[in-house]
Amino acid sequence: MAAASDVSPQSEYIQHHLVHLNNLGEKQSAIAQFNIVNYDSLFWSILMGLLVVFFLWRAARKATSGVPGRFQMFVESLVDMVEEQAKGIVHNEVSRRFVSPLALTVFLWIVMMNALDFVPVDLPATVFRWIGLGSHHGDPLYYHRILPTADLNVPMGMSLGVLLLMFYYGIKIKHPGGFVKDLISAPFHGHGVMAIVLLPFNLLLNLIEYAAKSVSLGMRLFGNMFAGELLFMLIALLGGAWTGWNATSIGLGLGQIVAGSIWAIFHILIVLLQGFIFMMLTLVYIGQAHEGH
Repeated sequence: MAAASDVSPQSEYIQHHLVHLNNLGEKQSAIAQFNIVNYDSLFWSILMGLLVVFFLWRAARKATSGVPGRFQMFVESLVDMVEEQAKGIVHNEVSRRFVSPLALTVFLWIVMMNALDFVPVDLPATVFRWIGLGSHHGDPLYYHRILPTADLNVPMGMSLGVLLLMFYYGIKIKHPGGFVKDLISAPFHGHGVMAIVLLPFNLLLNLIEYAAKSVSLGMRLFGNMFAGELLFMLIALLGGAWTGWNATSIGLGLGQIVAGSIWAIFHILIVLLQGFIFMMLTLVYIGQAHEGH
């Protein structure tokens, strides 16, 4: 007898919500797959970025020198918070003119993208079914994920941007010669023949350090948001087990409401904390790029 190949409805439900709307119509099979484009991640991340830009533009446009309103006070408190953090980490005043606004934008952008996790996981699919675009497999919007930071490509793309800034400021502040010297002469210092012997080890360790910073920066954000999204799906399955007005179904339905509410409240901290951690590590890594070993 052939082994059963059908997956359970619960597994099918989760697998369906983990597939992106992309150009191939299938799940990404590798960490780096350059022939696939996740349109849903691009749409929602760009939309959230534009909202952040509009939010900051409106705050700057409405700013007054008199008694500020609540919106202006909120934005100014965010700017002051980021500026204070940047002053303690990036000591180059010229660099801070770019790094501080960058850190503020990164923080708000990630928080806005993370906040999309509070949208009920089945809401987009329900809306698409209403307009006839996602009812059956093969429809344009049958697959759609609304949370960009749960797509590894988005956090890793942002972390690679931070890596490029580390290289840029390292070369700008130390000049090309000093940057290369740091790569090959630290952390193991030597003189004469010993310096030549230690050169490949220093270079390898420094390249590993840059790679580890970049990978951990992106993977930390992705791992936390992916796990949170998955937990929301598992909680949704409690209500999906409804079979009528019986004790089991009522208990599972109440469990979904209670567990979902508790996790949503706790997830508010995760949404804000992950944005703050990414912002702080961006400042730390760029600040380290200004310093020699």
